[in-house]
Amino acid sequence: MKKILPIFSYIFHPLFTPIQACFFFFLFHIADYKIEQISAFFLQISIITIVTPMALYYLLRFTNKVDSIMIADMEQRKIPLIFQSFIIILLLRKTISLEYYPELHFFFLGALFSTLFALGLLYTKTKASLHMLAISALTVFVFGLNIHLQIGNIYIVPFLLLMNGFVASSRLVMEAHTPRELIIGLLLGSIPQLAFLFLWL
Repeated sequence: MKKILPIFSYIFHPLFTPIQACFFFFLFHIADYKIEQISAFFLQISIITIVTPMALYYLLRFTNKVDSIMIADMEQRKIPLIFQSFIIILLLRKTISLEYYPELHFFFLGALFSTLFALGLLYTKTKASLHMLAISALTVFVFGLNIHLQIGNIYIVPFLLLMNGFVASSRLVMEAHTPRELIIGLLLGSIPQLAFLFLWL
Protein backbone atom coordinates (compact mmCIF):
# COMPACT_ATOMS: atom_id res chain seq x y z
CA MET A 1 0.00 0.00 0.00
CA LYS A 2 2.88 2.35 0.75
CA LYS A 3 4.05 1.95 -2.84
CA ILE A 4 0.59 2.68 -4.26
CA LEU A 5 -0.39 5.70 -2.14
CA PRO A 6 2.27 8.11 -3.56
CA ILE A 7 0.59 7.74 -6.97
CA PHE A 8 -2.32 9.82 -5.66
CA SER A 9 0.06 12.68 -4.89
CA TYR A 10 0.90 12.84 -8.58
CA ILE A 11 -2.59 12.25 -9.99
CA PHE A 12 -4.03 14.96 -7.77
CA HIS A 13 -1.03 17.27 -7.84
CA PRO A 14 -2.21 20.92 -7.45
CA LEU A 15 -0.84 21.59 -10.93
CA PHE A 16 -3.64 19.48 -12.42
CA THR A 17 -6.53 20.77 -10.29
CA PRO A 18 -7.56 23.64 -12.64
CA ILE A 19 -7.90 21.27 -15.59
CA GLN A 20 -9.75 18.75 -13.41
CA ALA A 21 -12.21 21.45 -12.31
CA CYS A 22 -12.74 22.42 -15.96
CA PHE A 23 -13.35 18.77 -16.82
CA PHE A 24 -16.13 18.45 -14.25
CA PHE A 25 -17.61 21.81 -15.27
CA PHE A 26 -17.93 20.78 -18.91
CA LEU A 27 -18.99 17.25 -17.95
CA PHE A 28 -22.03 18.77 -16.25
CA HIS A 29 -22.49 21.42 -18.99
CA ILE A 30 -21.78 19.23 -22.02
CA ALA A 31 -24.99 20.30 -23.78
CA ASP A 32 -24.35 24.02 -23.30
CA TYR A 33 -21.11 24.37 -25.26
CA LYS A 34 -19.89 23.31 -28.69
CA ILE A 35 -17.12 20.71 -28.84
CA GLU A 36 -14.86 23.16 -30.69
CA GLN A 37 -15.32 25.71 -27.92
CA ILE A 38 -14.56 23.12 -25.24
CA SER A 39 -11.44 21.89 -27.09
CA ALA A 40 -10.08 25.42 -27.53
CA PHE A 41 -10.81 26.19 -23.88
CA PHE A 42 -8.97 23.09 -22.63
CA LEU A 43 -5.98 23.84 -24.84
CA GLN A 44 -5.73 27.37 -23.48
CA ILE A 45 -6.18 26.31 -19.85
CA SER A 46 -3.62 23.50 -20.24
CA ILE A 47 -1.00 25.88 -21.60
CA ILE A 48 -1.61 28.51 -18.93
CA THR A 49 -2.03 26.28 -15.87
CA ILE A 50 0.24 23.32 -16.67
CA VAL A 51 2.80 24.12 -19.36
CA THR A 52 3.66 27.62 -18.10
CA PRO A 53 4.09 26.62 -14.41
CA MET A 54 6.18 23.61 -15.51
CA ALA A 55 8.43 25.96 -17.49
CA LEU A 56 8.78 28.10 -14.36
CA TYR A 57 9.57 25.00 -12.31
CA TYR A 58 12.38 23.95 -14.65
CA LEU A 59 13.74 27.49 -14.59
CA LEU A 60 13.71 27.48 -10.78
CA ARG A 61 15.22 23.99 -10.74
CA PHE A 62 17.97 25.10 -13.13
CA THR A 63 18.78 28.07 -10.90
CA ASN A 64 18.62 25.89 -7.75
CA LYS A 65 15.64 27.78 -6.35
CA VAL A 66 13.68 24.53 -5.89
CA ASP A 67 14.85 20.96 -5.42
CA SER A 68 11.73 18.90 -6.13
CA ILE A 69 8.45 19.12 -8.02
CA MET A 70 6.67 18.68 -4.68
CA ILE A 71 8.42 21.88 -3.41
CA ALA A 72 8.45 20.81 0.22
CA ASP A 73 10.59 23.68 1.54
CA MET A 74 8.52 26.65 2.77
CA GLU A 75 10.87 29.29 1.38
CA GLN A 76 10.88 27.61 -2.05
CA ARG A 77 7.08 27.76 -2.20
CA LYS A 78 6.80 31.54 -2.26
CA ILE A 79 7.71 32.21 -5.90
CA PRO A 80 5.45 29.42 -7.31
CA LEU A 81 2.50 30.60 -5.18
CA ILE A 82 2.98 34.23 -6.25
CA PHE A 83 3.19 33.07 -9.87
CA GLN A 84 0.09 30.93 -9.41
CA SER A 85 -1.83 33.91 -8.05
CA PHE A 86 -0.98 35.97 -11.14
CA ILE A 87 -2.03 33.09 -13.41
CA ILE A 88 -5.42 32.83 -11.70
CA ILE A 89 -5.94 36.59 -11.91
CA LEU A 90 -5.09 36.46 -15.62
CA LEU A 91 -7.59 33.64 -16.18
CA LEU A 92 -10.32 35.45 -14.28
CA ARG A 93 -9.82 38.65 -16.24
CA LYS A 94 -9.25 37.25 -19.72
CA THR A 95 -10.65 33.72 -20.05
CA ILE A 96 -13.00 32.48 -17.34
CA SER A 97 -15.55 35.27 -17.31
CA LEU A 98 -18.52 35.41 -14.98
CA GLU A 99 -20.82 35.78 -17.98
CA TYR A 100 -19.81 32.62 -19.85
CA TYR A 101 -18.46 30.32 -17.12
CA PRO A 102 -20.16 31.46 -13.86
CA GLU A 103 -19.54 28.43 -11.63
CA LEU A 104 -15.99 28.01 -12.90
CA HIS A 105 -15.33 31.72 -12.37
CA PHE A 106 -16.20 31.41 -8.69
CA PHE A 107 -14.11 28.25 -8.38
CA PHE A 108 -11.03 30.09 -9.60
CA LEU A 109 -11.88 33.10 -7.43
CA GLY A 110 -11.96 30.78 -4.43
CA ALA A 111 -8.71 29.20 -5.59
CA LEU A 112 -7.13 32.66 -5.71
CA PHE A 113 -8.08 33.33 -2.09
CA SER A 114 -6.82 29.87 -1.05
CA THR A 115 -3.50 30.51 -2.80
CA LEU A 116 -3.08 33.93 -1.21
CA PHE A 117 -3.90 32.56 2.24
CA ALA A 118 -1.36 29.74 1.78
CA LEU A 119 1.21 32.30 0.65
CA GLY A 120 0.49 34.54 3.62
CA LEU A 121 0.92 31.64 6.05
CA LEU A 122 4.41 31.01 4.69
CA TYR A 123 5.46 34.39 6.08
CA THR A 124 4.32 33.23 9.51
CA LYS A 125 6.39 30.05 9.10
CA THR A 126 3.22 27.98 8.74
CA LYS A 127 3.06 25.36 6.03
CA ALA A 128 -0.17 24.10 4.47
CA SER A 129 -0.57 21.02 2.32
CA LEU A 130 -1.20 22.34 -1.19
CA HIS A 131 -2.36 18.88 -2.23
CA MET A 132 -5.12 18.94 0.39
CA LEU A 133 -5.92 22.53 -0.49
CA ALA A 134 -6.42 21.55 -4.13
CA ILE A 135 -8.37 18.31 -3.71
CA SER A 136 -10.68 19.76 -1.03
CA ALA A 137 -11.42 22.82 -3.21
CA LEU A 138 -12.21 20.54 -6.14
CA THR A 139 -14.50 18.39 -3.97
CA VAL A 140 -16.54 21.36 -2.72
CA PHE A 141 -16.79 22.72 -6.27
CA VAL A 142 -18.13 19.43 -7.68
CA PHE A 143 -20.48 19.12 -4.71
CA GLY A 144 -21.82 22.59 -5.56
CA LEU A 145 -22.23 21.72 -9.23
CA ASN A 146 -24.16 18.62 -8.27
CA ILE A 147 -26.62 20.66 -6.22
CA HIS A 148 -26.79 23.69 -8.52
CA LEU A 149 -27.53 21.69 -11.67
CA GLN A 150 -29.66 19.13 -9.78
CA ILE A 151 -27.77 16.26 -11.36
CA GLY A 152 -28.14 13.94 -8.41
CA ASN A 153 -25.00 11.96 -9.22
CA ILE A 154 -24.43 9.88 -6.11
CA TYR A 155 -20.99 8.62 -7.09
CA ILE A 156 -18.76 11.59 -7.98
CA VAL A 157 -18.75 13.41 -4.63
CA PRO A 158 -18.19 10.24 -2.52
CA PHE A 159 -15.41 9.30 -4.97
CA LEU A 160 -13.73 12.68 -4.46
CA LEU A 161 -14.13 12.40 -0.69
CA LEU A 162 -12.38 9.04 -0.89
CA MET A 163 -9.64 10.69 -2.97
CA ASN A 164 -9.22 13.27 -0.20
CA GLY A 165 -8.41 10.42 2.14
CA PHE A 166 -5.99 8.80 -0.31
CA VAL A 167 -4.21 12.09 -0.98
CA ALA A 168 -3.90 12.80 2.75
CA SER A 169 -2.58 9.29 3.36
CA SER A 170 -0.10 9.61 0.50
CA ARG A 171 1.29 12.86 1.92
CA LEU A 172 1.74 11.20 5.31
CA VAL A 173 3.36 8.10 3.82
CA MET A 174 5.74 10.28 1.80
CA GLU A 175 6.48 12.22 5.03
CA ALA A 176 5.72 15.45 3.15
CA HIS A 177 3.33 16.82 5.77
CA THR A 178 2.18 16.54 9.34
CA PRO A 179 -1.51 15.96 10.18
CA ARG A 180 -1.71 19.63 11.20
CA GLU A 181 -0.48 20.78 7.79
CA LEU A 182 -3.03 18.52 6.09
CA ILE A 183 -5.86 20.00 8.15
CA ILE A 184 -4.70 23.55 7.37
CA GLY A 185 -4.63 22.69 3.67
CA LEU A 186 -8.10 21.16 3.89
CA LEU A 187 -9.50 24.30 5.53
CA LEU A 188 -7.73 26.68 3.14
CA GLY A 189 -9.11 24.82 0.14
CA SER A 190 -12.67 24.23 1.28
CA ILE A 191 -13.63 27.40 3.19
CA PRO A 192 -13.24 29.90 0.28
CA GLN A 193 -15.11 27.50 -2.01
CA LEU A 194 -17.92 27.16 0.52
CA ALA A 195 -18.07 30.94 0.94
CA PHE A 196 -18.40 31.56 -2.81
CA LEU A 197 -20.78 28.62 -3.17
CA PHE A 198 -23.57 30.77 -1.76
CA LEU A 199 -23.10 33.28 -4.59
CA TRP A 200 -23.82 30.83 -7.39
CA LEU A 201 -25.97 28.06 -5.93
